[in-house]
Amino acid sequence: MNGVHIQEAMGPTVAEGEIEIVERKGRGHPDTICDAVMERIAQSLSRAYLDRFGTLLHFNCDKGLLVAGRVAHRFGGGEVLEPMRLIIGDRATSTWGEKRIDVAEIAIASAKGWFRENLPHIDPDRHLHYQVELKPGSEELASLFRRGEGLLPANDTSAAVGYVPLTETERLVLAAEQHLNSPSFKSRFPETGEDIKVMGIRRGRRLDLTVAVPLIDRYVENETDYFRRKESVQEALRTYLKSRLETIDAVSIRLNTLDRRGAGMEGIYLSVLGTSAEDADSGEVGRGNQVNGLISLHRPRGSEAAAGKNPVSHVGKIYNVLSHLLAHRIYEQVPGLRGVEVWLCSRIGEPIDRPQIVSVQIHQTPGVVNGEVADLIRKVVGEGLARMPAFIEELVQGKYPVC
Repeated sequence: MNGVHIQEAMGPTVAEGEIEIVERKGRGHPDTICDAVMERIAQSLSRAYLDRFGTLLHFNCDKGLLVAGRVAHRFGGGEVLEPMRLIIGDRATSTWGEKRIDVAEIAIASAKGWFRENLPHIDPDRHLHYQVELKPGSEELASLFRRGEGLLPANDTSAAVGYVPLTETERLVLAAEQHLNSPSFKSRFPETGEDIKVMGIRRGRRLDLTVAVPLIDRYVENETDYFRRKESVQEALRTYLKSRLETIDAVSIRLNTLDRRGAGMEGIYLSVLGTSAEDADSGEVGRGNQVNGLISLHRPRGSEAAAGKNPVSHVGKIYNVLSHLLAHRIYEQVPGLRGVEVWLCSRIGEPIDRPQIVSVQIHQTPGVVNGEVADLIRKVVGEGLARMPAFIEELVQGKYPVC
């Protein structure tokens, strides 16, 4: 493929720099909840369109808002005073010829299913209210889906960027949250909620983690019990991460740093439902993790949220995921690279497998012959774009996580 711009990056990679800042919002964080729920709804709508109409129709349900509720915390178990509200918005086709589907019913059922599977302290029938604002799309965009078989044109002019490999800091931040929310950890520490946030700052070869983990109030007897359990959780995480260190010499962990001994309920991080959306923090699509599960402040980042978008024509989803996959394939198949970044930009109305530009930036190992590298990169990119129909089918099936 000739239309690929390749540039060699000068200077250190992110991993080789002196300072690195990385964040991960866990599955119970309000922003991550919005991304995950809206993506689940998008997958359910895709299946419903295929089952009912034999084809996917126009939709984008990527405007989600989780409005915080109100609770009363108590040692031994609090109560929900006011349910959270989930607003599900944007566009979704409900009729095609004489046939119709109930998009609101599909959206609510999908949301409830996600909460049941991922946040066990939440009863989706009692602890949430649902407001569905999915309206028909514009005629111009809807018409894209009436152009016959084959790849659809892009429904937006949009850009995305992906990169590999993850740095050790990125891997540890991701591992910390995933471990804290793993089934094995929850079995050992059932008092830990799912709204886990990890912020990592690496200075040279030292990593400092600030971690937020709510403790479910029904498991906590009093303030002393809270701090005892908190210390046990912190020590378990420290032991786990120390076993995973490679080039980083030391990792420090500070857990629930707003806590103050002797301040009663105002000095401890208790939760009734395991998420701060119960009373402290609302959530919104697009404010959380990128499709690789991280918020890396020293990395390039696009402006589009992938969650909830149509998987067959919306490049805000397609290119977000594809740019990371292309970067990974280039890194795996082209020898001598220390890092890869791939930018993709579409033009509305043009075929999605023909981006306006593909830009690849590479960090090479000294001594690599650039001409051979460029040819291999173009080959990998060309093969990736050529399998666009199969890749879109994988997106429809929900093969790739987006938060």
